[in-house]
Amino acid sequence: MRMVALLSGGIDSPVAAHLMARRGAEVLLLHMDNRPYSDGRSVEKVERVASRLRELHGGMPLHLADHGSNQDDIARGCDRAYQCVLCKRLMLASAEAFAESVGAEALVMGDSLGQVASQTLHNIKASTAGVSMPVLRPLIGLDKLEIEAVAKEIGTYGLSIGPEASCRAVPPKPVTAADPEKMRAMESRLDLEAMVARTLGSIRVSTA
Repeated sequence: MRMVALLSGGIDSPVAAHLMARRGAEVLLLHMDNRPYSDGRSVEKVERVASRLRELHGGMPLHLADHGSNQDDIARGCDRAYQCVLCKRLMLASAEAFAESVGAEALVMGDSLGQVASQTLHNIKASTAGVSMPVLRPLIGLDKLEIEAVAKEIGTYGLSIGPEASCRAVPPKPVTAADPEKMRAMESRLDLEAMVARTLGSIRVSTA
């Protein structure tokens, strides 16, 4: 079974990818490159984490996709409080398109319920709307300490806490309970199909 795991610069997503690989999945890693809303250190960190996952499991090629232009479009056309949930919506839509192009059957996320604004139950539902492929969240019921324990055990924790600039697209007060009707209205202002196609066309394999 082939899966695409979204790999951020945080602690959680490498653990999610590891758990699915341990269950026998063939995991392809996809990082949404957030520059200029982040700096180059975030990509370098993800490349180091991916290298460690390959040491553990073999395989696991890392793919990089441009996401900064999506952040621009969301910021210009939508309520700023919805930036994070719409960002996640575009990430999942793009990941699904990529997964379909490589014959993958599921997506893998590092979500832990309620840990951040985009991971409340309302926002998980909103960001997953329109995604028909299964989205697996192996960490959904774990707390931060439990996730950190696994990250330390597999050797990704120290790599994930390295220095990088925080995402500059995060609004001062992110919505924690996205309104479905408001989400649909804002999505209608965006050309989601074109944004996903642009992201898909930017994907390249990391050589690090």
